Amino acid sequence: MFTNVSSELWALYGFYSSILLLKLSTAFTLTMGARVKHNIWPNTEDAERFKGKVDGTNDEVERTRRMHRNDMENIIPFLFLAFLYITTNPSLNIARCHFLVFTVARFLHSLCYYFKRSRFAFNFGVMVNVSLAVQCIMYFA
Repeated sequence: MFTNVSSELWALYGFYSSILLLKLSTAFTLTMGARVKHNIWPNTEDAERFKGKVDGTNDEVERTRRMHRNDMENIIPFLFLAFLYITTNPSLNIARCHFLVFTVARFLHSLCYYFKRSRFAFNFGVMVNVSLAVQCIMYFA
């Protein structure tokens, strides 16, 4: 199954997965920055150490936390679906289109969410995940 996957598809998957995993693994820095800026901490020992307070209501901190959680809820399924998808030996151009649209949609969604703008880009990422899932179901059925 995995030996059928072309080196171009593996490279494509590796490239976009790496970008998305980098985004996911660095997203916490926005939350940490907001916590430091407002001196708000998630637990009492940190609040005592930094002479701050525990507060779960600061909009900036909570917004960055929700952004990170939303990335986890969407990027992780994409990584699994995209992995299964490349094993179906799809067209390189169609795979590239799926991966590019999803990646751009995730960055746009985060920017729009952070700056309190319409989050239309979220729909494109969901559509890509649905498309990948349907194609995999049809292939493996």
